[in-house]
Amino acid sequence: MRITGMRYGGSILKLAGFPVPEVLNSDATYEEIEKLLEKRGKLVIKPIFYGGVGKKGKAGLVKIVSSVHEAMDAKRNLYFVEHSFHNEKVVANGVTFEEFIPSEFEVYFNLNVSTITRRVNFVLSIDGGVDIEDLPPDRIVEGSFDILTGLKNYHIIDALAKLNAPQEMVSALVRHLPKLWELYNDYGFTMIELNPIRMERVGKRLNAVGCDFKGMLDIDNPLADRLDLPAEIFETNLSEFEIEVNQLRTYQGQSDVAVINPEGTITSFMFGGGANSAATEILSEKTTISSDFGGNPPYEKMYHIARIVYEYWLEQSNVLLIIGGKANNTDIFVTFKAMFDALRDYFAKHERKELYVVAGRGGPNLIQGFAYAKNILESLEIPYKFFGYDSSMIEVIQYAVNVDDWMGG
Repeated sequence: MRITGMRYGGSILKLAGFPVPEVLNSDATYEEIEKLLEKRGKLVIKPIFYGGVGKKGKAGLVKIVSSVHEAMDAKRNLYFVEHSFHNEKVVANGVTFEEFIPSEFEVYFNLNVSTITRRVNFVLSIDGGVDIEDLPPDRIVEGSFDILTGLKNYHIIDALAKLNAPQEMVSALVRHLPKLWELYNDYGFTMIELNPIRMERVGKRLNAVGCDFKGMLDIDNPLADRLDLPAEIFETNLSEFEIEVNQLRTYQGQSDVAVINPEGTITSFMFGGGANSAATEILSEKTTISSDFGGNPPYEKMYHIARIVYEYWLEQSNVLLIIGGKANNTDIFVTFKAMFDALRDYFAKHERKELYVVAGRGGPNLIQGFAYAKNILESLEIPYKFFGYDSSMIEVIQYAVNVDDWMGG
């Protein structure tokens, strides 16, 4: 489940002792807003979207004001504002009034699990405040670390050295960024992102202040209960398909799905956050759903997920795409057996349709999984193309797009 913004992100970061701006909620009084405004001379007003909606800044939905009158005017305009996100319209439910933090530098930082190494990765850039995808590779450093030792000061120092970061930034970032690993590890997160971290000058030193928060939370992990978050923030406009699949969530294996385009012609099983990001971006509106089925799901769970996906989306699809990085702990044979058993059972009940299967995977029992899939696909007379762990994920996804174009999608 996604959480964005400082309405709850601020209190979450405080648990780790990470500096944050003062935040007032929608019900803040005139006097409270005026008092906060006096601290800096400016306020930042943001709409609240449940379900972890992003891209608010690019849509012009973040307002910086310098008077109470402007703040109340922004509140009226943003309180129930509509926003287009992932091909759907979402409606805000309130605003936050946030302390404006002046800064000389802005930093981007992200923690997530690599779909290839299964280690926790971090991504760091001193060009924050923008989409990380917009930055050139030499302005971004990616690293990983052992979860038994955690994120250490030297990981941050080495990354900042590669970026040629100003020396005065180093102390504050080394002091605070490792705290995010403790937050990630202790509360059931699968991703944490701060963008921007604003570097405020206090006297002669810089201080790091987290000014926007994004997190992916595994709400089936008992550690997540420690956050004591209200149920309302998990509300979102889910389709019948999303509700049905998400009922299969268990701590073992993820089953996060979102409908991207109900008229799409490529249906994708994505394993891991990297595959999800790459496939969703490249497939764009061609894909019916965005998903993440990683985490070594057992046979029964994966079979039922596949059965539901096929019932909802296979009839309209030209291409069935299975994509993921090189897994360490996901048994490829088990997941392939579940998906292709479900495909065999689907065609036992439905009329034959034209379909092309593209699979790009790596990990334990890969050859056994490919062999099992090959036998079923050939018995069903369905054409296919398999790619191993040494293939580029981007090229595999583009191959699926080309096949869809060829089939008239």
